[in-house]
Amino acid sequence: MIGWLTAGAVSVAAWLWLLLCRSWFWRTDQRLPALVEPSHWPSVAIVVPARDEAATLPATLPTLLAQQYPGRARVIVVDDGSTDGTGELARRLAGTTGGLPLTVVSPGPPPPGWAGKPWAVAHGVAEAGEDGYLLLTDADIAHGPRSLATLVAAATGGHDLVSQMATLRTETRWERIIVPAFVYFFALLYPFRRVNRPSARTAAAAGGCVLVRREVLARAGGFEAIRGAVIDDVALARLVKRAGGRIWLGLADTVRSVRAYPGLADLWAMVARSAYTQLRHSPVLLAGTVLGLAVVFLAPPAVTVAGAVTGDAVLLGLGAVAWLLMAGTFAPTLRHYGRPVPAALLLPATALLYVLMTLDSARRHHAGSGASWKGRSYSGSR
Repeated sequence: MIGWLTAGAVSVAAWLWLLLCRSWFWRTDQRLPALVEPSHWPSVAIVVPARDEAATLPATLPTLLAQQYPGRARVIVVDDGSTDGTGELARRLAGTTGGLPLTVVSPGPPPPGWAGKPWAVAHGVAEAGEDGYLLLTDADIAHGPRSLATLVAAATGGHDLVSQMATLRTETRWERIIVPAFVYFFALLYPFRRVNRPSARTAAAAGGCVLVRREVLARAGGFEAIRGAVIDDVALARLVKRAGGRIWLGLADTVRSVRAYPGLADLWAMVARSAYTQLRHSPVLLAGTVLGLAVVFLAPPAVTVAGAVTGDAVLLGLGAVAWLLMAGTFAPTLRHYGRPVPAALLLPATALLYVLMTLDSARRHHAGSGASWKGRSYSGSR
């Protein structure tokens, strides 16, 4: 019984600390900062790294070509060794839909020490030349018609990097279970308010939509400085912030992902691909993370059940308080994704899945498979 009481007390204390000391991570009100229309709209290159994206480009590339931007802008698709005709399809789409000018380039395979996406993006940045801003966006991301103009206006207010976390797809049952929790855990790890505070060391970006000032990126060392990064968006934000750049991260309203993860296996692979990399391949950090997730997310329902079974009111109260605090912080993310708020009580079950995915990510690394994406393995990358 003492063990259950300890678990309940520690869990409640952990949730009180998260509520008071984690920069309101659960809030979903971090949207674009104040927009300042520039007196002269800078030139922008939209860089789209694409590897075997023929299935998604018809839903996303036309939204980029159709951007309503007052200045000069162009789209650069970097065909990263595709085998499905991605480059040819991009050219055909530009020919039929019109809009912004399109360039398709192919950098060849990444050299030793380079991860695939940083290599592709670096090639696109080089192709962009002297354009004032770079919009780095994934091939599965669709943009509203004024997305680019809005991002530039937000950056004009004093930011060197502006990133929006795209609204992810939640159409299948497993997407509805896993995806909102993914966004919630990301915000727990990188509280948006803390990221957006210039004095804070915390830095992060959402790789699907990142607008960065070219001059600041070059001053920070460019993508060569993060050439081996698998989690390139966070690495890029850290690079810019450490170089004195001001960054901003928030949720998007008109930027969405069309990437489908129809089954649990697809979502499992997505999380397991980089979870252990996020922990720097450290068994110590892995053990600490699993223990932390167990205390924060798994202990509350376990303590509640133990209290109900034994009739211990104190135990029941501790478990219930921790569980309700957890559910209350998850509710705003569920509302953001149009999910029923009572589903927040099921977060412990989803957290258990994330624990198992993280352990599987470590197993894959130590088995030699490591992080992989579309036929490329990054077992040695960080």
